[in-house]
Amino acid sequence: MTRIILLISFLFFFGRFVYSSIGAWYHHQDKLQSQQTGLVVDAPVR
Repeated sequence: MTRIILLISFLFFFGRFVYSSIGAWYHHQDKLQSQQTGLVVDAPVR
């Protein structure tokens, strides 16, 4: 019984880790893209 509970807990933990990793990767990509567009917009102003 203890092994089953530990297995379920590990699956929840692993699933949350994968979900947060994917979300962080998308957030990082959006941040990089917004920085690149910001640099392109700022370049003609100088």
